[in-house]
Amino acid sequence: MSEERKTELIALCRDLIRIRSDSGCEGQMVEKLKQVFTGFGFEFQVDRFGSVTAHKKGRDGGPKLLFDGHIDTVPAQPVDWKHDPWGAEMENGKIYGRGASDMKGAVAAMICAAKYFAEDHPGFAGDLYLSCTVQEESFEGVAAGEVERTVRPDFVVIGEATELALNIGQRGRAEIVAEAFGRAAHSANPEKGINAVSLMCELLKEFEDLPEVRDEFLGKGILVPTDIASKPYPGLSVVPEYCRVTFDRRLLTGETEESVLLPLRAAADRLAASYPGAGVKISYAYGKMPCYTGETIEGFRFFPAWKFGPEENFVSAMRKSLQSAEIAAPISYYSFCTNGSRFAGQAGIRTVGFGPSPENLAHTVDEFIGLEQLCGACAGYSALSKAVLCR
Repeated sequence: MSEERKTELIALCRDLIRIRSDSGCEGQMVEKLKQVFTGFGFEFQVDRFGSVTAHKKGRDGGPKLLFDGHIDTVPAQPVDWKHDPWGAEMENGKIYGRGASDMKGAVAAMICAAKYFAEDHPGFAGDLYLSCTVQEESFEGVAAGEVERTVRPDFVVIGEATELALNIGQRGRAEIVAEAFGRAAHSANPEKGINAVSLMCELLKEFEDLPEVRDEFLGKGILVPTDIASKPYPGLSVVPEYCRVTFDRRLLTGETEESVLLPLRAAADRLAASYPGAGVKISYAYGKMPCYTGETIEGFRFFPAWKFGPEENFVSAMRKSLQSAEIAAPISYYSFCTNGSRFAGQAGIRTVGFGPSPENLAHTVDEFIGLEQLCGACAGYSALSKAVLCR
């Protein structure tokens, strides 16, 4: 990359970081992107959820390549930060701010890479798309599904952080809800009721004793309780009649909505049978989030895993192209969930992940992106475009 291009990329990255875009509040960011795409000569459209998708048309007869990056971020509490979360301050070769790594740096790198690739390869075959999706932090893959149905890409590059490794899979994610139904009583006479909290504690132990599921590459299909609530609350001298626990379940390839719940429901049924008059229900959480457009994203929180083999032709071609650009691109996998749940996990599209920064910078106080990683990602996205569209 020339110094001029590096300067343009850094400026765009800082501009995007300066715009606050918590999930559901991405409208100002989309207006900025529309200006950028107009200036860069892209066609673009905004869908009903508010994601903006840009397009560069090549020669007919080639594949459709889609780069996907989400533009929403988790919130930030400025009082905890040394750097202004929306100041895009530069210090020691780093740009600080909410979303710098997750993932406005990658979005800026994708946009600039698409511009530079089209300038350097005016005769490329096929179509180059960029999707800047909303609501990924709350609903991985749902807004991306609207993009997928419109574009119908042949290949997808997810720009989530990989530290410039080539990721060829990810664990999925589900939110599972366990509900225990007991019977209220005065706490001075607990034997007259059925304590839903005690019942839930036994259920948690049952879940801990279930056989572990594991994938050679993706790791454990972990089940972690993330919150608990009982009713009535506060329980003043009352045995609680209801208890609810939410679990984060990390999914592996081959797991379905039915197969994941089956052992949990079997354990719940065994436990409930020993408490006449009690009940236990296991289900997926159902979420609903308003978009800045006025539309609502909603659905059950089940986002599947996916993976491809390192020997597959498209993976080999992409890695070879990255290495020709002096990017080592070791093969790796995401431990967290991405929009790839839609593109690869549900639609079966050939998908990889490639992005700047290590995973563990996402959602952190004083989040940053290193300039070397940012520029490396931009060069890498151009190389990935070449692998698909210049064959």
